[in-house]
Parts: sequence; C-alpha cells; structure tokens
Amino acid sequence: MDDRNAVIKGPYNQRSISARIEAFFLDNLAKVVTREQLIEVATDPKTGRVPENWHQRLSELRTDKGYTILSWRNRGDLRASEYMMPDAEQRSTASRRTRPNAATWNRVLEEHGYRCAWSEGGITCGLRKGDIDPVGGGTVCLTPDHKTPHALHAEIDPKDPTKWQPLCGRHQVMKKNYWDDETGWLNVVAIVQSSSEEQKRQVYDFLNRYFGDIEP
Repeated sequence: MDDRNAVIKGPYNQRSISARIEAFFLDNLAKVVTREQLIEVATDPKTGRVPENWHQRLSELRTDKGYTILSWRNRGDLRASEYMMPDAEQRSTASRRTRPNAATWNRVLEEHGYRCAWSEGGITCGLRKGDIDPVGGGTVCLTPDHKTPHALHAEIDPKDPTKWQPLCGRHQVMKKNYWDDETGWLNVVAIVQSSSEEQKRQVYDFLNRYFGDIEP
C-alpha cells in the first residue's frame, strides 16, 4: 500500500489518550497506521509515559463513538498490528458503555484487593494500579469490566458489585479478543499476542515441531 508511509504524525497534545488517538485517525482517514504509530500518539506528551491501556481507548472509539476502525481481521490487505479508519462517519447505533457508579466501583476494588481479577488456570493476574506490567509493559490502570460481555448484555446494573470486576488494560483487551465474534472460535492470534515472550517461544517451538520444520 502506498499510504503506509504517508501518515501525518502530529504532534498530538490533547489531554486524553482517546482524544489523541481520535485526532490521529481523523488526520489520516483511509490511511494504514501501525501499532507503533498509535503507541507514539498515545504517549503522554508531557511525561513521555507510554499508556498500558491504549488498546482499550481504541476499542472505545469503536463502541462508544461509533467509528469504523478496521484491522487485519476484517480487511484482508491489512497486516497484523495495522489499522485503518476509512471515513469519519460515526454510527448512530453506537452506545456508551454502562459503568458502575463510584460507590460500586470502590466496593469492587476493595473486594478484589485493588488488583486485576483476571484468572486463568487457577492463577490470578493480581497486578495493582501503578504496577509495571511485566508482559505488556507500561503502567497498570485498573478499569471496570462487565463479567457478562457488553455485546450480550449492555445494560448491567451499575449499582450491583457482583456484576463487575477490575481488570488491567492487557486483560481487558485479551478478554475482548478471546473469541472471534464472526466465527465463534477462540481468537488464538490475539491470545498469543498478549502472552509473554517465553510463552510465545513455546508456541513457536510447538508449531515448528508440529509442521516438521525442526526435529522434536
């Protein structure tokens, strides 16, 4: 694609991560942008801190503001970690996500010890706000997550703490991408992308043995 290297890079000094990413996409309609460029735009212009939850802000531009942001999963000529906003149209069907009220969110945080509640294989993530994510990098920010996927039940009671859990940004993204909505199958690529380098190497070694490229 000729547009891959023709991206307007800013500067973007908006106060919020979401606003910076939105401005970047609107300046580069119908152009291919990369994960690295989005991280650069999302970085705090004053402190230089790279946000750990930039993926979540990208998701909110789709779900809360109704923008179409394409990736390799819905456009075949895009590579992994490439994105495109084809136009500035915002779908009228976009609905803002329900969030717990302040009292409910505080109770949820207390009940989970102010830690990420993601659990897999009997192991809980346990990252606290302000920790450095050892896998994804960046500073952890805990955000409220519907235990029932938003796509299935958007109107969860904001006063019911049993319906919510705190997740770090990496696991918010992983949960969203765990299933491919179009096929109903596990989104294995997204799961591998969110894994540690050691786990990626284990997957790589397994695939090499499976396809016979190296001796077991």
